[in-house]
Amino acid sequence: MRTIDLHRLTGAYALHALSDEENASFERHLAGCEPCAQESAELGATAARLGLAVATAAAPALREQVLHRITTVRQEAPGTPARVLAVRAGLRARLLSRWALAACLAAAAALGGTTLWQHQRAEEAGAQARQVSRTSDEIAAVLAAPDARTRAAGLAGGATGAVVVSRSRDRAVFVVSGMDRPPSGRVYQLWFDDGGTMRSAGLMDPDRGDQAVLMRGDVDGASGMGVTVEPSGGSQQPTTTPIALMALPG
Repeated sequence: MRTIDLHRLTGAYALHALSDEENASFERHLAGCEPCAQESAELGATAARLGLAVATAAAPALREQVLHRITTVRQEAPGTPARVLAVRAGLRARLLSRWALAACLAAAAALGGTTLWQHQRAEEAGAQARQVSRTSDEIAAVLAAPDARTRAAGLAGGATGAVVVSRSRDRAVFVVSGMDRPPSGRVYQLWFDDGGTMRSAGLMDPDRGDQAVLMRGDVDGASGMGVTVEPSGGSQQPTTTPIALMALPG
């Protein structure tokens, strides 16, 4: 690797613009340089925020305004001591360097904003898919458990429901068919009955009349379960009369 001031690579590192060799050397440097580690983290976060921001096109007259302002910039007067000039030049160079870095970050973010957004959406979709897959596997495991026991009941509106319990897995699944949509802004919430104390077991999908729901939490010592209609997002405790109550199978 060429001799490079590693302290100057924070911006390139934050934008993943280093070669593999440079990246490895800089990461070794980060382990012992707290200022660079902090600056890299801040620049990376800034790039991400800029990437998610809404880009605004520059005004058509911006170029002419900038060129006009250049002609009005006050220059150094003759005879300024060389030491002062050197200090001011150094300060100006540092400021220009920071502005240049900020401009590069903004440009990279503007160009890569869509890619970053798509990547994050893909990551979220992947995480949701993995969660759905894990839940589906758990539902299948409960339904197929050798000790699975079922208790069914008729529900309002002609719907039918059944709760399936596996004591060995300490989990329960509520299966429903023909369930009416809840009123607007409301949701069906499941509950475990712990000897008269209702414990939330999660929410049903309000858009599906037929579904199998893995009840949240362990069965533990629950003796029954119920379904209520609650405000969107659910409640800490039931706020309406249950539309279904049934004892759990032994």
